[in-house]
Amino acid sequence: MFLVVKKSEKGTLTSFHSEKTCSANFTSTAMARCIYASVSVPPTDHSDHECQSQGVRSCGECLAAGPHCAWCTEERCDTARVLLRRGCPSDHLEDPRGSTVLLKNKKITLHPKEQRTQARWHKQVTQLQPQSVQMPLRPGEPQSLEVRFKRVEDYPIDLYYLMDLSFSMEDDLPNVKKLGADLMEEMRNTASDFRMGFGAFVDKTVMPYISTAKDMLRNPCKRTKPWPCTPPFTYRHLLSLTANGSRFAELVGGQRISGNLDSPEGGLDALVQAAMCEEQIGWRNVTRLLVFSTDAGFHLAGDGKLGGIVLPNDGKCHLEENVYTRGNSQVWFAYKSAGRLSMNTNDIDLFRLKTLLLLLQGLRSIFPKCAVGTLSNNSHNILQIIVEAYNALTSEVVMENSKLPPGFSISYTSHCKNSGPRHGEQGRRCSNISIGDEVSFNVSITAPQCATASQRPSRVIIKPQGYGEEVEVLLSSICECSCQKDVVPHSPSCSHGNGTLECGVCRCNEGRVGVSCECDGEESGEVVESHLCRRGNASEVCSGRGECVCGRCVCGKSSKKPNYYGQFCECDFDSCRVFTLPGRGRCVCGECKCLPAFRGRCESFASFACQECPSGPNVILITAVLSGSVVVLGVALLLLWKLLTSIHDCREFARFQRELEQRRWNRVSPAQTNPSVGACLSDTAQ
Repeated sequence: MFLVVKKSEKGTLTSFHSEKTCSANFTSTAMARCIYASVSVPPTDHSDHECQSQGVRSCGECLAAGPHCAWCTEERCDTARVLLRRGCPSDHLEDPRGSTVLLKNKKITLHPKEQRTQARWHKQVTQLQPQSVQMPLRPGEPQSLEVRFKRVEDYPIDLYYLMDLSFSMEDDLPNVKKLGADLMEEMRNTASDFRMGFGAFVDKTVMPYISTAKDMLRNPCKRTKPWPCTPPFTYRHLLSLTANGSRFAELVGGQRISGNLDSPEGGLDALVQAAMCEEQIGWRNVTRLLVFSTDAGFHLAGDGKLGGIVLPNDGKCHLEENVYTRGNSQVWFAYKSAGRLSMNTNDIDLFRLKTLLLLLQGLRSIFPKCAVGTLSNNSHNILQIIVEAYNALTSEVVMENSKLPPGFSISYTSHCKNSGPRHGEQGRRCSNISIGDEVSFNVSITAPQCATASQRPSRVIIKPQGYGEEVEVLLSSICECSCQKDVVPHSPSCSHGNGTLECGVCRCNEGRVGVSCECDGEESGEVVESHLCRRGNASEVCSGRGECVCGRCVCGKSSKKPNYYGQFCECDFDSCRVFTLPGRGRCVCGECKCLPAFRGRCESFASFACQECPSGPNVILITAVLSGSVVVLGVALLLLWKLLTSIHDCREFARFQRELEQRRWNRVSPAQTNPSVGACLSDTAQ
């Protein structure tokens, strides 16, 4: 991690679709069969076209034809599914797949404090898993690897303070002197194993960066009180990393300010040396912090021409007796070389504490993981800036990798705390990581085609920025078949020993041609081609799409033009690929060949096959439908009869009720019909 502090002057700061219709000149029968409207090429149906259309002649060429191609010593090149369906024995099938083999997979440390009492315990703490893997890759087939990271508690910290000792930094020295003990006490709250170191820089000691006059070389400040300035220098390593905070304060207290002529400083030279001189600085494979403190910008590589310095910076350590010896012979470090420096130094975490904000992007190319803070006039807030920057930098995990071999590609998918998967550049990082949190990254690597892939295993490093632990990935491309190791020279299968049998195919000896090396190359000439490789007397040899070898057409392969096949190379796959209905049939040289489960025939109109191969009758389905229809119809009729009879019964019952009611009201008593009877009854009662 890198922290740069700037001193403020005032103290502040698709799928393919095609639409066609049938011609109006088609007959009604043809029109009935012409049902094509829009056809999409199935993206996941890897047919044999991909493997056969490349004109492969060996097992190696078959593997290079595509990631889904397989080789059979009896059926040649096709997909594994098709070859097995055709009867290829499984032990004769060559279909190597990529894999991820864990070579070193030490588990992440769960309780690091329990190991603290052991000697060199930080080497036994694991934050990154796995540590080493081997990945044989099939070209074009991505292979994935899961990388897990956990920020463990009380992980050791190494901090190196790199300070600008030009004259304008004079007022900062007193506070830097007090920094040792205060920072040691503060950082030990985070890590019990904390060490500090110190280095200083000014500028290159040639004109026009400093004055080369003798008196100015002795005392560039032209003063004697309170003390004279120290002679200028490029970079000095003053204190190796130590746990003794008082030693830091003592050494810094003895430093004196120097001076130069121009405003930019030689900070890049010091940065490179502090990063690359691991043995002299005392860097351990732990969390590394490099504090870069200045109040001005720094010289760039092109500035060296002003002093007559043109040799490029080699990015190596050149310290002799703790003094940089190539300051006046090599230019400043170039940003374009930053990736190499960052990876070679285990991504030293840099805090950017004191430089101009406009230079932030430049230093990010050297140390991608860095933070910026602004010092007050006398740097009294330096302790606060360092602690805050450390917490900010360690709370984010950013994965990176070393340079990939030519043609290889890599992608990351992050699985962070309280968030879903993220891809692209965001797939490399996880933020807001606290101590004890675990995150994971899915790393996918794809190899190029065998023609561009290196045949030697390549080593790639994957690691989180700012941490010393890394994952070693050994990459290799699968471009050969296992059967290529079991060749049979002078095989009887190759026309009585006229070739070498390799993976079921003959590689003919010099002067022999043919599938089985059965022909003499000198005898196989124009006469054979004219009679055996022409479709007709007026046609071209192999239809102009291949070459005649031993009386047989060997069709050419092309990545831009259609790929041809057939006895005379008269057919091509590409035109059929669009119009073939997947799952029902195949277009073979312009004709539709239905699979056994389907029937029908295809018509061709202007080389445009437009009829779908219809499926045959499904007896079970038809019987089930008819039976169901009869049952449903019977139930419906029964319900209708029941409804009609219910309505009729209701009507009859209602009429019966009306008739009973009418008869009751029509019934009359005798007293009402004869008055004399009523009178007699009255007299008798008296």
